[in-house]
Amino acid sequence: MEVILAKSAGFCFGVKRAVDKVYQQTEEKNGKIYTYGPIIHNEEVVKDLEKRGVCVIETQEALKDCKDGTVVIRSHGVGKEVYDLLKRENISYVDATCPFVLKIHRLVEKYSNDNYHVVIIGNEEHPEVQGIRGWSSNPEETTVISNLQEAQNFTLKTDKKICVVSQTTFNNKKFKELVEIITEKGYDIIVLNTICNATQERQAEARKIAANVDAMIVIGGKTSSNTQKLFEICKKECENTCYIQTLKDLDLSKLQSINSVGITAGASTPNKIIEEVQKNVRNEF
Repeated sequence: MEVILAKSAGFCFGVKRAVDKVYQQTEEKNGKIYTYGPIIHNEEVVKDLEKRGVCVIETQEALKDCKDGTVVIRSHGVGKEVYDLLKRENISYVDATCPFVLKIHRLVEKYSNDNYHVVIIGNEEHPEVQGIRGWSSNPEETTVISNLQEAQNFTLKTDKKICVVSQTTFNNKKFKELVEIITEKGYDIIVLNTICNATQERQAEARKIAANVDAMIVIGGKTSSNTQKLFEICKKECENTCYIQTLKDLDLSKLQSINSVGITAGASTPNKIIEEVQKNVRNEF
């Protein structure tokens, strides 16, 4: 059986950088180490860091009790109010926000200050989107749109100009569809496609592989937004697509009587897990 592993599978630049920064902090041992939210959406990595003493903090109120150590801001980034809190409380922190996300923060800050209505294309519940929204100088003039219905229902009661940005891991094809709906409403609009190149390449490669294999395996955390989108893309091209977190989730019976299988993984999936899955599939068939 032919096994095709996507070249883009696994950690992206921003995620690797963030994870490396946390491990570096554990080795330096300068007090307790905290991360504001799980450093990445991968349970295996988070568990390993917990064994090394890293504590996950979920709320701004809990951050105030972190003066005995260092807080690592994850690759998803945070809103301005979190930076203000850390500085006000004199809490040591390491900023591991992905540079591509930081760029969006600066754009939202600039255009909201210039009196634009900011539209963020993305998942409103995702920490990256919440962080991006936190850089708008006027939250009430900031809208998050995630699907066709929300785009169709979007209206402005003012004559403000609109600035559109995107969550870095959003589906590129879906982004263009939503932007087209908003644009057709006739607003004065500037569109900034801030989906990172790594995400676009990963999605394009996954789509191409899935269209040419009998089965597709997508590896990543269940809460990983970019992995969920990879699964949706692959499922459209290959009905026999499965979504797993680790090797133990793989049902090999679903790979019987096929000639080819493709493997891809989200940006928060360690190479170790990808290699285990690939090796097991090759050995079994």
